[in-house]
Amino acid sequence: MEPFELAPTNAALFYRRGDPNDRRLGELVTRDPQDYPHAAVVIIGYPEDEGVRRNGGRPGAAEAPAAIRRCLYRLGSAGIEGLRILDMGDTPPGPDLEATHARQRATVRRMIADGKRLITLGGGNDMAYPDVAGLVEGAGPALAINVDAHYDVRADQPRNSGTPYRQLLEEGLLAPERFGILGTQPYANAPAYSRYLEERGVRVIPLREARVHGVVATARELLARSHAGAVFWGFDMDVVHAAEAPGVSAPNPLGMSGEELCALAELAGAEPRTRLVELSEVNPRYDVDQRTARLAAVAIWHVLVGWAARAEHEAN
Repeated sequence: MEPFELAPTNAALFYRRGDPNDRRLGELVTRDPQDYPHAAVVIIGYPEDEGVRRNGGRPGAAEAPAAIRRCLYRLGSAGIEGLRILDMGDTPPGPDLEATHARQRATVRRMIADGKRLITLGGGNDMAYPDVAGLVEGAGPALAINVDAHYDVRADQPRNSGTPYRQLLEEGLLAPERFGILGTQPYANAPAYSRYLEERGVRVIPLREARVHGVVATARELLARSHAGAVFWGFDMDVVHAAEAPGVSAPNPLGMSGEELCALAELAGAEPRTRLVELSEVNPRYDVDQRTARLAAVAIWHVLVGWAARAEHEAN
């Protein structure tokens, strides 16, 4: 097997309590590349925030993969013990954002083609472009659900953290009918981009509308409307209100609760077609008591519990 172009995760991030009655994820998750053939879930980081800089946001998201892992690997392993999880490390930043995207895309494509389920840790939300592109190239047409306050379909050049879904739409990698945006805020998006999405038939669901029937019920509807064989979930942490997620590139004064975010993450884990879950825009430089990184970690924990339950069901 050809080696992946990844930098290994710092071993110090794998928390070990040393209590056989209280195993933590840091003791369950392996980081040995030799375990790749047997891994059901692979975690990779994307320590890059050049896209945020290009978009005029506040840098710092490049530090997020380490911050999220530090919190994630301290969590308990109840309900996840039987799931084979491998942390393969980080995609090294290239000489420019375009080169980094090419690396991430190739890695995702190969892992998806190998039958893995992926969790990717950003980094800026520009990584949605290589993540979805790699998923489609590895698994065929996919449904993409962008859980975000923003559309991320800006017409900017060069590409940045606000352009990924426009790139995917314009390049034919993502069909409009297989794309939904959940949790948007009208004050966070320009009318020109609302028209762009409306003209293409993309489903845009503001948070206020989603709450009428509940964010989970709304996401279930998005899933039911698509027969795509693979599903991508992009969780941009600025969809959560700033009281619970202060450490993001673009703080949101009104947003989802952490409980709503984790309910969606639980649905992502329970959905059998989910192949890739992406967490983006955590910015540790502005976090308070690791509040945002902790919430991102708990959201991932909910995904893993769902995948573990499915793996156990399939084994039986």
